[in-house]
Amino acid sequence: MAMARHWLFKTEPEAFSWERLQRERKTEWSGVRSFQARNNMIEMRLGDLGFFYHSSTKVPGIAGIVRVVREAYPDFTARERGGEYYDPRATEKNPIWQMVDVEYEREMPRFVSLAELRTIPELAYMVLLRRGVRLSVQPVTADEWATILRLAEGPVPHPG
Repeated sequence: MAMARHWLFKTEPEAFSWERLQRERKTEWSGVRSFQARNNMIEMRLGDLGFFYHSSTKVPGIAGIVRVVREAYPDFTARERGGEYYDPRATEKNPIWQMVDVEYEREMPRFVSLAELRTIPELAYMVLLRRGVRLSVQPVTADEWATILRLAEGPVPHPG
């Protein structure tokens, strides 16, 4: 059996928050309109883990961990006329866009901010920290995953 891979799922709290996932326990990760992010979801397998990342907020960062519970399938929001994620190119025979289902796995020992991630030399090549990369769904290496988990278990760093 292949080892589970790791991912990072970015969302704006106003669109879908960690607190909402904690309440609802499971959601489809729909509305992704980047071919690269879509291709990442196509690569996902049941049981893969991902960081739940809040973006476009005062303090962006990792709030928790999710588990992939349904592999990629057509994103129905692409065919909802008038919907926020409607894409007229998407048809039943050629859905174009995909989504996965994720469920709440566990809380991080503590929130890990983007600013803090940027200070860790072992994360220098992480997709999230690359200039100009705005992917909403991205891979995380096993080493990056382990580094971030260790970081989350440590004390909150003091600025300055």
